Amino acid sequence: MSENSRVTPMNRAGTDASALATNAVIRNTYLLLSMTLLFSAVTAGMAMATNAPPLNFIVVLVGYFGLLFLTNALRNSVWGLAAVFALTGFMGYTLGPILNLYVHTFSNGTELVLTALGGTGAIFLGLSGYALSTQKDFSFLRGFLFAGILVAFFASLGAMFFSLPALSLAVSAAFMLLMCGLILYQTSEMIHGGETNYIMATVTLYVALFNLFTSLLQLLGFFAGED
Repeated sequence: MSENSRVTPMNRAGTDASALATNAVIRNTYLLLSMTLLFSAVTAGMAMATNAPPLNFIVVLVGYFGLLFLTNALRNSVWGLAAVFALTGFMGYTLGPILNLYVHTFSNGTELVLTALGGTGAIFLGLSGYALSTQKDFSFLRGFLFAGILVAFFASLGAMFFSLPALSLAVSAAFMLLMCGLILYQTSEMIHGGETNYIMATVTLYVALFNLFTSLLQLLGFFAGED
């Protein structure tokens, strides 16, 4: 046995410490993600109950990116947790008027919302379970996801400003695929040590779930909605 291949108490301890740190990141991420999803459901419910109007698009963008920047800046402090809840609570509130629109526009609106919610949960559990069980490295998706999300975002702006329903549907389908890839990528990053901050891991997974849900809801409304 060569000297480099020997297993010593020191390198074994290092491996064990690394595994414990990885498990802690995964555990804390899923715990915080569960809490933020619950908080978002509360704020969305408040917006629905009060029939809150949709926020101005500029307000939504400024609020989202501003709180995202704040969360990133505070990610290594206890205030980062407050920023995460502010971000996810804000996003949940913006979701309320969208849900009300589907519930009141379609006779099967409640079914569409529940179907999108169940589908989002099933997709997330399936992809996360696959990444965790196989422990495959999906870091190669990084560049593709960055470029794809950027293109899809600007395409969604074009679809909204120029009222192009076909493009809007295409963007929703693209976002679904991209968010699936983002879930695989972020889970892989946690497993392999590429992401060691559970606050930022939570934000990434939350954003993926949010966009996955809204995209799936839009597609269901187009193909299965009943006036």
